[in-house]
Formats: sequence, structure tokens, C-alpha cells
Amino acid sequence: MNYFRIYILTFFLSWPALCKPTLTVVTELSPPNQTLINNQVAGKSTELVRAIFAKANLNANIELYPWARAYNMALKKPNTFIYSMAKTPEREHHFYWIGEVATYEMGFVKLSERRDINITSNEQAKQYKIAVQRHDLAAQRLTERGYTVVYTSGINKSYQLLMSGKVDLIIDDKNYIAAMANELGLDESRLHFAFAIDFLAMKGFLAANKNTNPHHINALKNAFAEIQASTLYSQVMRTNRP
Repeated sequence: MNYFRIYILTFFLSWPALCKPTLTVVTELSPPNQTLINNQVAGKSTELVRAIFAKANLNANIELYPWARAYNMALKKPNTFIYSMAKTPEREHHFYWIGEVATYEMGFVKLSERRDINITSNEQAKQYKIAVQRHDLAAQRLTERGYTVVYTSGINKSYQLLMSGKVDLIIDDKNYIAAMANELGLDESRLHFAFAIDFLAMKGFLAANKNTNPHHINALKNAFAEIQASTLYSQVMRTNRP
């Protein structure tokens, strides 16, 4: 009888953990914020996202996809989350926005050997072919401004086109190039940050599909407010900032 009581007590004590909802979270490869280590999504922003979900008593099943696919999944599938995504007027009404989990200062990246490319202004880059990820903010902003762009499914594809000489430029954060080169097995010395783009300095958000349980949204927003005041948050948001 005592064993039975112990079993019942153990069952009810573990019940909250057993009932803890697991939600799908999608992201793209973007080291050091989003990396893949031993088939597990890791990285600085990922650490923040996991902390936010844990504080909200929710499980995050984080999956890595090319950006175009990740974006479409978050846009169309209920109870699906995405990070790190720029908040724009065009996107704002399509998602719930939990909070900022990354900082980006984007610019044009070229091959070091391309000495013929010397960019001194945003306008000057319009003469070059630029690889951008489909549904990425850079793709939208450059297209609107009349740049010659080649759309790719993900950042790794953009880097492939650059390394093979099929495009002249790609878009990335100067402070993240070394981590990306390491992740993709590239020679960092062949990559050169050519020019910072003032209209592509941004924050990356954790956001959710509009058909997501409101209780989850509220719990995550409250959790974000707590995490935002933590040392972890300060460290991540200034990671690799000069």
C-alpha cells in the first residue's frame, strides 16, 4: 500500500513536466547566433530562446532550415515560432513579436581577391550582382532600391555563389563572418567586408505564427521581460559588437 501511495505521489509531482507543451521553433544557420553542434541547434541567440521558453515553462523543439523554408513554416503553420527575424511594417501584422534576441549590422561582403570591387557608398554597389536569401529583409530592401539581386534559399547558398564567383557580393554582419567561415569550412582570409549598409542595421526578434495559442504568447512575453533584465541577455545582445 505504501508503495502504491509513493507511486501516486511521484506521478502527480511529475505531471506538470509531463504536460509541459513542446512547440516548434524554426531558424536558419547564422553563426554565432544559430549554429549546429552534434545535430543540436546551438548558438548565442539560441541560448536566449531556450531560456525564454524555459522561463515560460514551455519546451522548444528548435529546427534548422534554409531561411526561405523557415519563414514560410512560421508564416503558415499554427503554434510555430521563428528567430532571429527583423520586424518590418510588411511583416508586423503577420506574426506575434515576443522580443529581440539578436543584433545585426549588415553590409556588403566580397572576395578579398576582387580588387576591382571598391565600394564607398550604397549606390555604388548597384553595379554588382548580389546574392540574398529569399524572404530576408536584405532581399526586400535591396530589391526596393533597385539593386541587382540573386535569390537563394539560405545563407550557405549565398556564400557558395560568392566563393564560386557567380555573384560579386553577399550580405552579412562584419562581426559574424569569421564564425560563418568556420561553420562552412571556408578560408576566412578570402572574405572581405566591403561596406556597411546603414539601412540594414537591425534587431532580430523571436516571433510566432498568428494562429498560436494566446496563453503561450503571453507566457513567453512575460518570460522575455524577465530574461531581458538578466546578465545573459546583456551578454548575448552585445556579443561580437565592437
